[in-house]
Amino acid sequence: MKKGLVLFLVLVLGVTLFAQGAGEKQEFPGKKQINIVVPYAAGGASDTTARIYASELEKAIGTTVTVSNITGASGATGLTQVKNAKPDGYTMAYMPVESTMLRALGLTQLSSDDFSFVGRAMTIPAAVTVRADSPWYTLDDFLAYAKANPSRTRVGNSGTGSIWHVAAASLEATFDVKFTHVPFEGAAPAVAALLGGNIEAVTVSPSEVKNGLDSGDFRTLVILGEGRSSVAPEVKTAKESGIDITIQGWGGFAVPKGTPQNVIDVLEAASKIAINSEAMIKLLSGQGFEPAYLSGDDMNKEAAKELAYYGDLIPKLL
Repeated sequence: MKKGLVLFLVLVLGVTLFAQGAGEKQEFPGKKQINIVVPYAAGGASDTTARIYASELEKAIGTTVTVSNITGASGATGLTQVKNAKPDGYTMAYMPVESTMLRALGLTQLSSDDFSFVGRAMTIPAAVTVRADSPWYTLDDFLAYAKANPSRTRVGNSGTGSIWHVAAASLEATFDVKFTHVPFEGAAPAVAALLGGNIEAVTVSPSEVKNGLDSGDFRTLVILGEGRSSVAPEVKTAKESGIDITIQGWGGFAVPKGTPQNVIDVLEAASKIAINSEAMIKLLSGQGFEPAYLSGDDMNKEAAKELAYYGDLIPKLL
């Protein structure tokens, strides 16, 4: 009798362990919810982009995808939460260009190196823009004046250490000129200062100067993106003019470093569908962004290059 009971218990235990093992091997994502952390407030461009992506990813991957906004420390708070999350694919981050800049800015030790990308969604190029009544018609004209008049050219940006500040600083470093950088609380007041003649130029996105371009008050000298801007398609890129410089904002999606490759593969395949969906492209184009899908692997390489570049440049600005 005892022998039969022991045999019965062994069989029950074996079935239980087998069932548990089968559960552990269940393919990602199953029915478990995925959450995307946006490190900025709800309602902004990053949040809107992430929410459309989440909706499209949900269709492509077959499970619920939610979005959480965790703000603070210029994005470092939310990104740190994702970095420290279990690397199982169920916690993702909206990754801005600032993820390659935060460490150099001294805000955190976190960087884009702490994540594995599953795709880039869009880019936002810097546009070097002046008043239409200025004497500068080309970037060469503008830089020649700046070189002859060190620190007399006031260039507005959206805040010290912002991507638009870095855009102007990159021109300085590349061409050995000296600007006076004028930080504002965002791009809009910088653009207003240019319109009022209080500064000579801005390095912000094309969409942020579009009204001035349409009214004839502004002239964009060059686009610093990897391609022409759909907002100002007539303006050449720096590379088209023979200048090897690309400074642009971007937004992508990533998981914590250490996430299993098979999980990354699933998210990357679904992200490609989501990012290239009609709804996503329509949203990005409507915001003045450039739809610019890159695979996770390609984006990892791009982010690593920018992390090194900004790590060298930004400390010289502060």
